[in-house]
Amino acid sequence: MTIQEATERLHMLGNAWEQFKQVNDSRLSELERKGYADPLYLEHLHKINDALDQQKQRLDRVETAHARPGGEMTNLGYRGADNSEYKQAFCSYLRKGMDAALETLQTKSLSVGSDANGGYLVPNEMANTIVRIVNESSPMRALASVETISSDSLDLIEDANDMSASWGDETTARDSATDTPAIGRNTIDTFEMYAQPQATQKLIDDGSIDIEQWIAEKVADKMARLEATSFVTGNGTSQPKGILSYAAGTTFGTQIEQLLSGVDGEVTSDSIVQLYYALKDEYARRATFLMHRTTVQAVRLLKESTTDQYLWQPGLAAGAPDSLLGVPVALAADMPVAEEDSLSIAVADFKRAYLIVDRIGIRTLRDPFTAKPFVKFYTTKRVGGEVVNTDAIKILKLAAPEA
Repeated sequence: MTIQEATERLHMLGNAWEQFKQVNDSRLSELERKGYADPLYLEHLHKINDALDQQKQRLDRVETAHARPGGEMTNLGYRGADNSEYKQAFCSYLRKGMDAALETLQTKSLSVGSDANGGYLVPNEMANTIVRIVNESSPMRALASVETISSDSLDLIEDANDMSASWGDETTARDSATDTPAIGRNTIDTFEMYAQPQATQKLIDDGSIDIEQWIAEKVADKMARLEATSFVTGNGTSQPKGILSYAAGTTFGTQIEQLLSGVDGEVTSDSIVQLYYALKDEYARRATFLMHRTTVQAVRLLKESTTDQYLWQPGLAAGAPDSLLGVPVALAADMPVAEEDSLSIAVADFKRAYLIVDRIGIRTLRDPFTAKPFVKFYTTKRVGGEVVNTDAIKILKLAAPEA
């Protein structure tokens, strides 16, 4: 897309938003005058909502194509000077099962490329393709902090409490001790996810097909969906622990505060404001709202009660996100749609709140035996994640207060 075409799409997005506001203002005015509004207003708003989403998605794709995020995880198993030599050996392994060259290279580099479970580290280009596609599919990877480790778990030291201090002059006694912070340890485990695409030997032998790219794309599609879901709703037992899997409350480390919208199954403007201002200032400055696309369509209708200004604003510059109360909005397909008691909106300084842990390397094991005449490529990746600062995240529950 040319700069001129991108500019035209930005103008189209801005015009659609102005039309949306005019139609909704007319609907609200008719509601105030008559107590009801023509159903055609909602039908019109629904069409404009879809148009807004489509225009924004097209702009986002353009931005992604010009500046793809780099993989937070690199494949460091082979440190030889000539990675192309490793890539060529790996391709021979994929196509023909010949692994002697891989063994020689990995012994030469003193790497840990093959593990006790079998398989070999994929080359950097292939690993980066998998990780890049996963990044583009999972907004949490772009929002959260990411650590790369060489073991199966990461130990964190938690210092959740402040120590106290007091004023004193030259004659004030220092008899009483000040509070001492409690230090704890938190371990984030990594969990294995896998994909097992298969192909015929004829396809593998076809020199016109980039077998590495084919495997990377097949694997990435599977892993992207698994990761995206786990970072939101994962149970923490067999997969990363998602942000919605914590109990409601304010106990640091084990609970996340949930605020009520005030109306069952509906988002309200006052609850959005309360949710954002429930964050401490140090987290609010770098906060992002996270919600499902259909929830955004409902939020676009909301106005701030005292100023009568719309809470939501479209990002009308290349690369600029949509915003809510001036705070960026990210979309996640795994966030719940708006319904009674749903946890449909989260707001957080995700860099401080959530930590994703990647174990170095993506491994592939070639299996030509168990599904003849197909060859399976059993590919694994280990990843973990959980909320490490529960003060930095708040969640909105679409429910009325209990009577």
